[in-house]
Amino acid sequence: MIIASKPFLSPLVLDIVIAMENDKKEYKPDPSLSDRLLKNRTILISGEINKDKADEFTRQILVLDSESSDPIYVYINSPGGDVDSGFAIYDMARFVSSPVTMIGMGLVASAAALIYLAVPAERRLALPDSTYLIHQPLSQLKGVAIDVAIYADKIAALRKKLDKVIADACGKTVEDVAKDTERDCWLTAEEARSYGLVSRIVTTKAEI
Repeated sequence: MIIASKPFLSPLVLDIVIAMENDKKEYKPDPSLSDRLLKNRTILISGEINKDKADEFTRQILVLDSESSDPIYVYINSPGGDVDSGFAIYDMARFVSSPVTMIGMGLVASAAALIYLAVPAERRLALPDSTYLIHQPLSQLKGVAIDVAIYADKIAALRKKLDKVIADACGKTVEDVAKDTERDCWLTAEEARSYGLVSRIVTTKAEI
């Protein structure tokens, strides 16, 4: 290791350098913790929403649903990501027979907000300091003109689809939601409750 070859570094500086090196390493959750959560019929969605995350969620919720029809609790803390993966999780949460409750914590943004809306309003809960973000799909148009045009049509259709999901879930018109999602629409837990995104703000597990 490079830092080991520099004995002139003070112990404090050495500790800081080691901490910075460790921060660069990708965080890998302890599998045993996930197993313990599943035993309590609890699933955690955190980090970027992608295909791997959707596949993992699908496996977890299908196993829980096959074991029992008892409630399943999903905690979400995510900046969003791939909308198709978001819809995969959204559909699976609605597909199973077990009632699913979503609990928003930290940041519930973009595709994560879509997932959050998969369940009926009464089963959408929020921790007090959670934050929510709804907006139109993001895109980076590249390629030849015809491909850009096709992709632009896809993004436009996807935006209408997302706006309708939000409108139906929050009791609003698609036109009103379209205005709100024209730009990033940030909501505190209380604002999200007023908007119709959240039904209840909870501070303890007992309130769930």
